[in-house]
Amino acid sequence: MKAIQTVGVVGLGALGTLYAHLLTEGLGKEHILVLADGERIRRYEAEGVFFNGRRCDFRFTDAAACTQPLDLLLFAVKFGGLEAAIKECRHLVTRETTLVSVLNGVTSEQVLGNAFSPEQVVWCVAQKMSAVKEGNHVAVSPLGELALGVPSGMDGSHLRRLTAFFDGIAFPYALPGDIRTHMWSKLLCNVGTNQPTMVFRCGYGGLQVPGKARETMFAAMEEVVRVANAEGIPLSEEDIRHWVSVIDSFPPEGTTSMAQDGRARRKSEVELFSGTILRYAAKHGIPVPVNQWLYDEIKRIESAY
Repeated sequence: MKAIQTVGVVGLGALGTLYAHLLTEGLGKEHILVLADGERIRRYEAEGVFFNGRRCDFRFTDAAACTQPLDLLLFAVKFGGLEAAIKECRHLVTRETTLVSVLNGVTSEQVLGNAFSPEQVVWCVAQKMSAVKEGNHVAVSPLGELALGVPSGMDGSHLRRLTAFFDGIAFPYALPGDIRTHMWSKLLCNVGTNQPTMVFRCGYGGLQVPGKARETMFAAMEEVVRVANAEGIPLSEEDIRHWVSVIDSFPPEGTTSMAQDGRARRKSEVELFSGTILRYAAKHGIPVPVNQWLYDEIKRIESAY
């Protein structure tokens, strides 16, 4: 398998902008294609895309007009846009293309595997960053890292290819021992942090001090542990302590993607968070009243848009 030399990034939300920036800085503009349709590209070029206060010098490329397959394709869209992104970029993927999703939740890897081939999907968790997107401006501090892996028993060729590439451009990543458990652990973090900040209209600061938001964060996380254990995923109180310590280290003025969705009156990723927990809880007959309340509250907020 040849080394990665061409990369496509689909989606310019906070994470898409972050990774398009890091990849462009590491490999050079000529090798990194920021894929979009013609209308979006015209808007990006007219208005600019800014990362940490500086205008990005991206190579915007109309996906439909691109003909050469890519070595690496990174999906950074919202989950609701994943199927459309797959359709838009299908002609750029061969069996040699390495696929990565930085979407939240525990389902996008299966979607990509079903659309292409499970062996070419490197499972991924975007973690330890605080990212804010307002209009065409993205601010990220700290930058965090990608946790990478493949499930036990699956061929690791694409993972080895990706880590060799990342080593060459000093791209931040980690290799947890069990990526499936790690993904559930990050889901625990997102369920506990994203949803309360949207419901209580607060940033990380609201989760860092005693009060209803922090209490809800802990209670929602505890429900995730019980559901994960029923699925055979060995989460524990240690996972809760780990993620709370990470959240407590973030700038108090920073906030989550769901809180940003609420402010912008956008549909959130609640189905990926409490929606996922509710579905698995129903499967195992486990009560999850806090996640049910969060789900209902977020749906109520969204219904008022």
